[in-house]
Amino acid sequence: MDNKKRLVYFLCTGNSCRSQIADGYLKALGGDKYEVKSAGLEAHGLNPRAVATMKEDGIDISNHTSDVIDPEVLAQADYIITLCGHANDNCPVVRNDKAERWHWGFDDPAKATGTEEEITAKFREVRESIKSRIDQFVKEGK
Repeated sequence: MDNKKRLVYFLCTGNSCRSQIADGYLKALGGDKYEVKSAGLEAHGLNPRAVATMKEDGIDISNHTSDVIDPEVLAQADYIITLCGHANDNCPVVRNDKAERWHWGFDDPAKATGTEEEITAKFREVRESIKSRIDQFVKEGK
């Protein structure tokens, strides 16, 4: 890979959980190879459980903001990665010939039900799945 920073844009429905977790991990694991941004079709606010789950793994995303998709960032991205089917199906038309568009589908931990322990376990499961995929992305030198 050349020395140019790659702009990675993670997209999800509400930019509250999965895209925020992916954003946090790529910033932590990717070093200075990437410029990382995340957004949603809507802005649902940063999910406190996502913040707590990431903090357990030593990554602070508490200062992240929940943002809607910015067409200018979309047009400049090297990688556009959707993390949920709804975002994948409803992502705006991309007028960007250089971007690679990928879909990495993960369950929405915000929809988990059950006891607090069961909900927390779902957040951890999704966090670990995203971490593994980000680690693979970095190792492949994308």
